[in-house]
Amino acid sequence: MDCHHHHHNGHSDGQGRGEPRLGIALFMTAGFMVAETIGGIVFNSLALLADAGHMLSDAMALGLSLVAIRIGKRFPTDRHTFGFRRGEILAALLNGLTLWAIAAIIFYEAVHRLLVPVTVAGTGMLLVASAGLAVNLVMAAILFRDRSASLNLRGAFLHVLSDALGSLGAIIAAVAIIFTGFYWADPLVSVLICVLILYSSWGLVKESVHILMEGVPRRVDTKAVEQALLRQPGVCCVYDLHIWSITSERAALSAHVVLVRAEDDRTELLRELNEVLTNEFGISHTTIQIESTHDMRPDFAGTICREGTSCNVSS
Repeated sequence: MDCHHHHHNGHSDGQGRGEPRLGIALFMTAGFMVAETIGGIVFNSLALLADAGHMLSDAMALGLSLVAIRIGKRFPTDRHTFGFRRGEILAALLNGLTLWAIAAIIFYEAVHRLLVPVTVAGTGMLLVASAGLAVNLVMAAILFRDRSASLNLRGAFLHVLSDALGSLGAIIAAVAIIFTGFYWADPLVSVLICVLILYSSWGLVKESVHILMEGVPRRVDTKAVEQALLRQPGVCCVYDLHIWSITSERAALSAHVVLVRAEDDRTELLRELNEVLTNEFGISHTTIQIESTHDMRPDFAGTICREGTSCNVSS
């Protein structure tokens, strides 16, 4: 039996590149959030307050993203052998759930205003919403390049982008109020902002939970991985195969591999298996146990031997 660990240092990834941009976006978001809150109160606009609430969640998201990046740079310890990179996923999940809570509050107040309309200062609302749109577009441009570097950065970008659309909705509502006196436009836009918040955050929450549940990365086909391992000369079968995500951009794998011939060079086989996993599937953190016989399989009675492999037949 032989175990092999093959991995790379996970600290030099896209998150580090995005850290300065996150800092700039956080400063801009926090500053305009205060301005928009004041504008919402002064002009009696729920849409502006909804957008301010959304920007509060943006500020929290950006702040959590920065904290997660800093924590993620810490090296593994005896108590946390994978390091602290999962902080990114926890931050992304918290960001998404925070958005849901804010959407619920906004929706409740919007329904109340639909039942009992209130006067809104359309011109002031238009000025503040226009400034908000400009600020959000600048922030989206700042974060655009690194938006796919990690789940955390993607979540921050989605916050900013959805908030820009919220500001656009507030502008439309303000124009409607100015020219038609249709004050219901304000809570109606607030409801649309709620829907937008829920839509933009659903994928973020879903993927965060998937990773925390040790799900297979969406870019990886488990069957294809298994077949690629079985194609290597000297491999009889593969069992107890597990693939999961440590973070959104770093996958890990563990498996038992049984040799065709006990005398085969295990070190060379491990090298070949890891090359295949790294080059074809982007999986560079692996733990592969090489076995010369099938004698250990009864000890893993609860494992899955997939159809099509010799693991399913008596040996």
